[in-house]
Amino acid sequence: MLKFLALAVIGLAVAGTVFVRLAPVDGAQWNVDPLTAAQPGAKGWLVRPEGGDAAWQEFDTQGEILLAAFDRIVMDEPRTARVEGDVAAGRITYVTRSRLWGFPDFTTVAAVPYGEGTTLAVLARARFGQSDLRVNRDRVNRWYGALRQSLASTEPAAE
Repeated sequence: MLKFLALAVIGLAVAGTVFVRLAPVDGAQWNVDPLTAAQPGAKGWLVRPEGGDAAWQEFDTQGEILLAAFDRIVMDEPRTARVEGDVAAGRITYVTRSRLWGFPDFTTVAAVPYGEGTTLAVLARARFGQSDLRVNRDRVNRWYGALRQSLASTEPAAE
């Protein structure tokens, strides 16, 4: 009986892993505007000029350039792929999967006018579960730090 129970538990774990990894992804469903999206609560992290979990600085660059720089950083992330949108559209949605189980987290980013320049609005959220354990917040903030560093290194030297 104990052997049967152990096999059943293992079978359920394998089935769950297969389901999580192979569940279809509808990019259009996840490619929502971060400026108008609802707060993800414990399932994610929302960055926008107003009404989010955080707001990022204004960048003195065009939206397409800012979004392209962010896209390069995101695409360097392991287990991450674009699922919808592109730089020209002004909004991109990515999926990043966890290392062990392959849980998908979706991140949508849009370049938006802000002050005299541009900023990014970002909505990152888990597809499954009740909480993302702040994984999305940490990932998005790491990308933001890399973006700031990247843009600072490309600024012309002051004379």
